[in-house]
Amino acid sequence: MRYVYGLTAALLLGSAAYAVTAPVVAQVSPATATPADTASAIVPRAGAPASFADLTAQLQPAVVNISTMQRVDNPYAGTPYERIAPSRQRGQSLGSGFVISADGYIVTNNHVVSPGAQGAVVESITVTMPDRKEYTARLVGRDPESDLAVLKINASNLHFVRFGDSRGSRVGDWVLAIGNPFGLGGTVTSGIVSAVARNTGIGGAYDRYIQTDASINRGNSGGPMFNMSGQVIGINSAIFSPTGGSVGIGFAIPSEVAQPIVDRLMKGQTISRGYLGVEIAQLDEDMASAMGLAKNSGEFVQRVIADGAADKAGLQGGDVVLKVNNQHVTPDNTLSYIVANTAPGTRIPLEIVRNGRPMTLTATVAQRPSAEEIIGQRFDPDADQSDDQAQSAPNRLQGDIASLGLQVQPLTADIARQIGVDTTTRGVVIANVALSSDAKAKGLQRGDVILSANRQAVTTNAELTAAVTQAKREGRTAILLQVLRRGIRPIFVPVRLDN
Repeated sequence: MRYVYGLTAALLLGSAAYAVTAPVVAQVSPATATPADTASAIVPRAGAPASFADLTAQLQPAVVNISTMQRVDNPYAGTPYERIAPSRQRGQSLGSGFVISADGYIVTNNHVVSPGAQGAVVESITVTMPDRKEYTARLVGRDPESDLAVLKINASNLHFVRFGDSRGSRVGDWVLAIGNPFGLGGTVTSGIVSAVARNTGIGGAYDRYIQTDASINRGNSGGPMFNMSGQVIGINSAIFSPTGGSVGIGFAIPSEVAQPIVDRLMKGQTISRGYLGVEIAQLDEDMASAMGLAKNSGEFVQRVIADGAADKAGLQGGDVVLKVNNQHVTPDNTLSYIVANTAPGTRIPLEIVRNGRPMTLTATVAQRPSAEEIIGQRFDPDADQSDDQAQSAPNRLQGDIASLGLQVQPLTADIARQIGVDTTTRGVVIANVALSSDAKAKGLQRGDVILSANRQAVTTNAELTAAVTQAKREGRTAILLQVLRRGIRPIFVPVRLDN
């Protein structure tokens, strides 16, 4: 489950069904009612049914359970740096999904069908229908940024549901959520739309959700949120919870975001998103007061990525971006959201304030890099190692490089600036040092740059691994690393290899 606000917000797991239209109850216009009887005269647009049973009966056959079988290879038992004995484990994840075509296309969350642990590999995906019939599913496409995935099973004449237009949803509308919480099987809950275009604060290109008080829990991830016409207007994806269970604050990916991505994934197409290359912060009350601007209108530029689209456009740290492509930047319409939904290559105006003076810049939107590449652009040499381990999963110890007790990543020009070395420096930067390693005993630390290994220049993890492998092949028990630290000339340090 995905949890938001830094608490126990969770990625859910869910389901869906047949497209139907519920009867519409006559409405009383507020304009024709007197103030005293307005509240009692108005009913929801799609009605307030005495029961959801008929609607549920038509929808539930399209809601499925999704499970994965995963292999988890643990090259180390104990701490990540203590080489004791390799082990292999089996893991399983449970979630939900919904059928969107009679021939077996299914929508779910990406995290439902992704490895659940470092080193895990998804070996198979199983879709279980409401009648308990099982199918082996093929992953058609996934999009980690939006947390969406499309599966395909070999079947025909299936019940299916259709997407509706989430843009017509209003706060207070009735909704149904169907899914498989805690692996219990098809479960239906009801509630209302609590908020639309909700920014949860977790950041990213798609931090705009439909919020609901319908009960959703672990296992609801990937399941549908239906309106009273039986259309999917959201995909249940996250909850806000201090306990791990439902407290009536759930979030669904709006269909206006999900449907275009699903359509492209079904066609085998990649998802392109815009990117400027900035780190931004909301213009809260204190920040706005310090700059003499209105709060919650615009975003503050903390840092500009070197050679990125924003840098080339002339944007600077300390600028405040008020409008992007003629759209106001607000907490509900963030810079990230606007830019991500702009096609790469598009020239857009940026209306900013710099040192109290309004300015307009023109930027050419770039292609958004992968999440791993974005993480690689940020490096805090003073951050705790435990935090970095959580951030840098793609760069964890692998193969012979583990013999050094080091976790490294390529040194980019932007990281070089952050750690205080020349931007022309070539090498790999140390992200973590094992506490029990010889490297730690020799004084190596996070933020040091390895320039060479056994007198051979290294600029990638693979090159460092190759140098270690060669040293072992030659029977050596140590390797000579040339190390650079900010403010200190490069030195050579012999580091013992853990065989």
